[in-house]
Amino acid sequence: MKKAAFKRDTGAVYTIDLTKIDGDGAFPCPRCGVTISPDDESDEIYEIVDTVVRDTELAELVLHCKKCGSIIRLVGFLQLSEL
Repeated sequence: MKKAAFKRDTGAVYTIDLTKIDGDGAFPCPRCGVTISPDDESDEIYEIVDTVVRDTELAELVLHCKKCGSIIRLVGFLQLSEL
């Protein structure tokens, strides 16, 4: 029997506001500290589990940290697009 691709942690869901991140958009996982970077295309550190679109613009991404199992909501895309 094949195991699930990831096991969801029953702990907290973390929210990160992208408008408060300096630099290239990379940030540490709030729980385990592993660096989550938008440039990482390996799918080894995290995976996108959901996207929220308002009208035609990305509003939120929901990520799963593969190291610790945390769920991370990335918000602030709409504010960044207004800049």
